[in-house]
Amino acid sequence: MMTFEGFQQIVKEEFPQLSENQVEQFRLMEEGYSDWNSKINVISRKDIGGLYDHHVLHSLAIATYLKGNRPSEYSEMLAPGNGVTVLDLGTGGGFPGIPLAVLFPEVQFTLCDSIKKKTVVAQGIADLLGLKNVEVVNARAESLGRKFDFVVSRAVTTLTDFHPWVKGRYDRSILYLKGGDINEEICSLMERERMAKGQISTWPVDSWLKDEYFDGKFVIDIAKR
Repeated sequence: MMTFEGFQQIVKEEFPQLSENQVEQFRLMEEGYSDWNSKINVISRKDIGGLYDHHVLHSLAIATYLKGNRPSEYSEMLAPGNGVTVLDLGTGGGFPGIPLAVLFPEVQFTLCDSIKKKTVVAQGIADLLGLKNVEVVNARAESLGRKFDFVVSRAVTTLTDFHPWVKGRYDRSILYLKGGDINEEICSLMERERMAKGQISTWPVDSWLKDEYFDGKFVIDIAKR
């Protein structure tokens, strides 16, 4: 179980630009999710103690990936008035969208889930943290009727099932958090969609977070052709 103090040390080292307000927003997550989870179970009750490492840091791995592999886009997300938009599809209680929205206050996030009670939690947390850059919608992706710069998600389903939901709805890439044997899924997706070599890249989360929990977990980057 990671304490907020342990989380704070890691996150300040990785993202030194964090303001005190952002740090406070991360601190409030523990209170908020503990309260909501007692009413609506969106995080396994066995895992609520792992909020900061298993959920918040895992979500922020997307930002660490961008910083090391797509630094110009990472910097763009921090810039005032950047106009960047992100769809978090299958957000559940707000992962990875809410931690990323705290980190990137200039980016507009749309958190989408088809299960209403989960969006109630995500909206409650966004309100508690005072996030002005978050919109929460109870809908399916195909009903949104608009495009985004990026799509993010965390292990909602297989890549081959997920991709059709967002195909044609993003201008830059999908950043997908997933573990396990991903090679077969990637090969199947590339074959079915006739993707070019190099269109999908992977980054191991345990290159940043050394806990064994992250062994075999990846950020999968699916660039638009």
